[in-house]
Amino acid sequence: MADGHAALSRSAAHETAKLSDETDARFQDDHQAWRDPAGVVAQWQDAGAVDSSLLDAEVTGPWWQILAEAGVTLLVSREYEHLLIALSMASGSPRISYLRLPHPSGIAFDAASVQVHVASTRNPNMLYTLRPADRLLPRRDLDPNSFAGRVLMPASARFLPGSTYLHDLAMIGSELHASAVGENAIVAFPAGGDSRRVWWPSCIEGTTGADFGLNHLQLNGIAAGRSLAESYFTASKDDLLGARPGEIEFAPEARGVVLSGATRLPMTRGLTRPHSPRFVGGALWVANSGLGSIVNCEQDGSSVLVARLPGWTRGLCSIGDIAIGGTSRIIPRFRAYAPGLDPDECVCGLHAVDVKTGRILASLIWPAGNQIFAIEAVPSSLIDRLPFDGLERQPDAERTLFYAWQTASRNHAGEN
Repeated sequence: MADGHAALSRSAAHETAKLSDETDARFQDDHQAWRDPAGVVAQWQDAGAVDSSLLDAEVTGPWWQILAEAGVTLLVSREYEHLLIALSMASGSPRISYLRLPHPSGIAFDAASVQVHVASTRNPNMLYTLRPADRLLPRRDLDPNSFAGRVLMPASARFLPGSTYLHDLAMIGSELHASAVGENAIVAFPAGGDSRRVWWPSCIEGTTGADFGLNHLQLNGIAAGRSLAESYFTASKDDLLGARPGEIEFAPEARGVVLSGATRLPMTRGLTRPHSPRFVGGALWVANSGLGSIVNCEQDGSSVLVARLPGWTRGLCSIGDIAIGGTSRIIPRFRAYAPGLDPDECVCGLHAVDVKTGRILASLIWPAGNQIFAIEAVPSSLIDRLPFDGLERQPDAERTLFYAWQTASRNHAGEN
């Protein structure tokens, strides 16, 4: 019996030691988890693992010179690659930097408060607010002089139901607005308050009220005026009949519209999956996505071709006499949505277009890229990069940056 007790004791000790080893190993795994700032920001542990080919770019024409002369940093959302990208010449040489976010779509720059809003359109939706940091906190455990630049850093995020289906973002007046595609409406985000519906087209109204319960229209774009009445909105159709946008059987050709904020009715018809309406040099330009073109929509309801670009046109902004238009590849299952394009000829990239002639002056192409949603130009004097270097990750510098960055708002509060 003594031998049996001893054997049991040895077995129990062995199991205890084994369990202790497994617990230690688990602790080490847990201890190392969530150490990459890229993962913490996106709440996605693999966010730091970016295929470098997605950032490799090919340039034609004076692309970087155009950005340098305009003094702007371009922010670009590449939604299906889950990348927010910044392109800048502020340092005197080309710089590509990035931040990974889940399916980023709309981008809006609030010049008054010097912050950037980005829509993240997964379930749930997220609305990120980012602010530039230009120095480090005065810490005794680091060198404050190790920091250089004006880096756009995540400041806050709020969650919304996935059915909101945020797309475009825009500042109208002093408030942030968004196209809530899932609700066929435009919503506003007042400071410190909940989002609220503030505009919708008359076509969703019936005897029982407005239908906010299904995405009937793909109400996706906002051309921001001084008020809602002076703004314009794009949608893939303007009725509640038949197949809905997003369904394979939906026939989009010539069904797209530009809606007037004042009348809540179509001003322009005959477009094919329009996106990214923007005021360019006083004119209303729209990316006529399914035909790979940019058009000027006149007040009389007509549309005039401005330029043809090599892909699904989406994403548009202007910098002086030049407009920057984005092109994307065609998602295979939605080839019917692009009747005016050859999918094999489409590229993912950005194109500088002469506002007066429509001529392409320069392009930046991502050969391994897929889809662009939004483009926003911000002054390089305020924002010159995102936290992660597009050529090579710099873990030590990243950890220091996220450990002690200081935003302008904190500086203004007296924390110098």
